[in-house]
Amino acid sequence: MTAALLAGAAFGLGLYALVRALFPARPGLAAGLAAFDRARAQETARRSERASPGMEEIGGLRARVGRSLARFYESRGWEQRSVRADLALLERSYEGFLATKFLLPAAALIFIPALVGYTALLGLGGSLTMPAWLGVLLAAFFFILPDLQLRQEAAQRRRDFRHVVGAFLDLVSMNLAGGRGVPEALMSAAQVGEGWAMIRIREALANARITGQTPWQALGRLGEEVNVAELRDLSAALTLVADDGAKVRQSLSARAASMRSRELSELEGKAGERSQSMLVAQLLFCFGFLVFLGFPAMIRILVT
Repeated sequence: MTAALLAGAAFGLGLYALVRALFPARPGLAAGLAAFDRARAQETARRSERASPGMEEIGGLRARVGRSLARFYESRGWEQRSVRADLALLERSYEGFLATKFLLPAAALIFIPALVGYTALLGLGGSLTMPAWLGVLLAAFFFILPDLQLRQEAAQRRRDFRHVVGAFLDLVSMNLAGGRGVPEALMSAAQVGEGWAMIRIREALANARITGQTPWQALGRLGEEVNVAELRDLSAALTLVADDGAKVRQSLSARAASMRSRELSELEGKAGERSQSMLVAQLLFCFGFLVFLGFPAMIRILVT
């Protein structure tokens, strides 16, 4: 019964794919807008790759599959802004990420005949039911795994980026107190430090000088690219009060202090969670030790 259901599902899926291939759907408004913005997005991606020499480079089958999937997503209007922001923060390729999401489940499904042969060698029979379900579960797991890894790594790196932004605000405030203007203070503060986050800020400011944009517009664009709200807020604040150095200095100092306070509260919350987990581990260890001490006595009582 299960084999018949799987065969019917596979036949229906193939028939649906054939119909969609012969009679493709008309592109909607989202697809039209995506096609209209494609040139600008490609130019932005090329500019980002030039500004970030460490951007991941892919080639071969993975590159072809990734480009095909990226065009398919664009034609359907699937923007995936959060995924793109995480990838831009980690300096990874969007096409490479899509290719990984496709190739890993495909590899899991390809190994179903190998699973059938392995179960046959173990004497579990030559049925396709268990290997098919196992392959489907592995494919689903490998499809979700890149997203989970991406979110975890991006969250950690975004916290580090926020910490650097707080230090950057302090440096800008110090330069403003020394009598420099806002653009000069931003560039001078960005020259301090060689971490990856400070390098991203410095490259964004340098590209803004080349393209004729203001430094706060470059910071806002970088905040949109990597999804860091502090940079977007900084850009909005500098846009409003860039002509008054004293107000800018006070605003930046207040923002840096609030960021440090929030970071300290997050660290205290994590420390409390780890303390609770350690307490639970200690209780489990004590319970296991008590079971270890009382087990011989309980066995002797039960035997006698």
